[in-house]
Amino acid sequence: MVVLNKIYTRTGDKGDTALGNGVRVAKHDVRVEAYGTSDELNCFVGVARLHATGETDIALSRIQNDLFDLGADLCRPDMDKDADSEYPPLRMIASQVDRLETEIDVMNAVLEPLRSFILPGGSALAAHLHVCRTVARRAERLATDLATRETVNDSAVRYLNRLSDWFFVAARVANNSGKDDVLWVPGANR
Repeated sequence: MVVLNKIYTRTGDKGDTALGNGVRVAKHDVRVEAYGTSDELNCFVGVARLHATGETDIALSRIQNDLFDLGADLCRPDMDKDADSEYPPLRMIASQVDRLETEIDVMNAVLEPLRSFILPGGSALAAHLHVCRTVARRAERLATDLATRETVNDSAVRYLNRLSDWFFVAARVANNSGKDDVLWVPGANR
């Protein structure tokens, strides 16, 4: 259980922060950028939920919880030391990725195939889900950049990749099952 009884500590006043294993790094370290962006994404999901109901709201709630798991995973380096840890770190697992794939398949089954790229927009929920999609892609880029420097849990990277796909398909569903998607018209304003 997490207990936060003091919010400010002053320990980061000089531009560094502690990772989940206690090691201090610069606040602009790519690892901090990766888990910070997953936190930013979680905030955008919270905004999207203002427009969601029913199963979509429930799914977004699950995603928010997963994003905290993801942040916990990304903030804890040294994957090879996990087994030796007194408190093993929380890691993303394949079933979280599998759940997203199943949900994507269910949502996609009601959609007509795309014959054009779509512009972000349509309903309020769809527009917010498109923002989530792009922030998820940024988090993925940061996680894959981190993976070129250090070991990163493969399930964490796969989750981010699948999550942006989930947001794309969910945005189409939120646009009247794709009927209200805003289509890109190449060169329309030339």
